[in-house]
Amino acid sequence: MFRRHAALMASLAISLGAQPPLENSGKPMRVVYECTAADTQAAGLGCSEEDPCPVYLELSNVAATGSQIFVTGNIHTPMATLDSIVLASEDSGKTWTEPHPRVRSSGLDQLQSLDSQNAWISGANLQGAPRDPFFLITTDGGKTWWERPIFEETRVSAIESFNFDTPMHGTVFIDATLDNNMHEVYETHDGGNTWSVQPGAPKGKPHAASGWRVRTDAATHSYVIEQSVNNRWQKVASFLVNIASCKE
Repeated sequence: MFRRHAALMASLAISLGAQPPLENSGKPMRVVYECTAADTQAAGLGCSEEDPCPVYLELSNVAATGSQIFVTGNIHTPMATLDSIVLASEDSGKTWTEPHPRVRSSGLDQLQSLDSQNAWISGANLQGAPRDPFFLITTDGGKTWWERPIFEETRVSAIESFNFDTPMHGTVFIDATLDNNMHEVYETHDGGNTWSVQPGAPKGKPHAASGWRVRTDAATHSYVIEQSVNNRWQKVASFLVNIASCKE
């Protein structure tokens, strides 16, 4: 019955243009990626049958609340970032989905899960120098996410760190040194929908997910998601690094 349900969900996900769920059997899971001509053109890649471009998954951070886990990262070749990626599990790592569409040429980095409903993920366009920093925001426990930019105009800058102390109030620290040789601080009072500059505020530290980590495993060529239990790291899930190749 479960297999039949999983197959139906996978079929539905494909029909809606989403990625099918990944089932954790204990071995590294492979994130689905199908390279298109639009992908290679947008990234400026020259891939061919004789010289294909390998495609890699890179995972950056993990956060968890109860049985809910979020992992951030990107999909890239040796030469260019192709897409952002966020992976989510609602059953302590047994199955994984992508709750937000991949954002082309972008990567996702830090994340904070304040409680069972509110979470934020920082991202930026990585085509060339990092630019146009943004947040993915959820207020319903990760079921839906929406994208909110920090700035209305295009800027070469990136999110250094951020922290929310309530669902509405947060602070973000911006590295704008390639734009104006400055570090900038912004504050929100509406959950990250809009931001206002805060001159002279001290630099913050990245929000750390207590008791969780992402590490690389050379033996299996994978990223491993681990939780600290009784002062020992235990594997929850793992994902292959090499996931596809682009060719004409």
